[in-house]
Amino acid sequence: MHPAAESWKSALERVDRWFSDARERLPGVIPCRPGCSACCHGPFDISVADALLLREGLAQLPTVERDGVRERGRALLLRMREQAPDWQPPWDIAQLGEDRFDATADRLSAEPCPVLDAEGRCRVYAHRPLVCRLIGLPMMTAGGFVLENACPIQDRFPVYASLDPQLFDLEALEVEETTCVEGAAMALFDSPLHRGFETTIAAIAAD
Repeated sequence: MHPAAESWKSALERVDRWFSDARERLPGVIPCRPGCSACCHGPFDISVADALLLREGLAQLPTVERDGVRERGRALLLRMREQAPDWQPPWDIAQLGEDRFDATADRLSAEPCPVLDAEGRCRVYAHRPLVCRLIGLPMMTAGGFVLENACPIQDRFPVYASLDPQLFDLEALEVEETTCVEGAAMALFDSPLHRGFETTIAAIAAD
């Protein structure tokens, strides 16, 4: 594994432990489980560090699975290009602009993530992007900022929906992310100028 991807994966595992600790302290409250893919629909942005880590995960899949993911990624990418015909490789969201990307994502919000299997499980769970790990719990960062729970079906679980934000030092993670995105930019583009590159899972899956 590329050192930048390995470092980012290690940093992201702290988010997983934060989530697991909350599950242990709140037994039966958090409904997230393997196969629940309510939050795994529609295009969303991922960082260059996420993109590198995702590529590592996809490379580890058996050939048949990887080919299926590539086919679904290309299909979703085609749907996105129907909304934005001028969007081109390397599929940088900055090329579209935030407003156009958000509009495209809204129109395709029901489209499943290309890496989901038939049971709604993530094929690259250990290599999934940061945003995938943040959904499912409200967070209070060490700096006092609150990130709301983005689970789209939380209204079905009133106790879960009313959870207080759980403390996590997101700022420390963001410091590590700075180093990881620079390393990932060099790995994918051979240039640190691409450290702000953002794309979608479909674009990486289709490659």
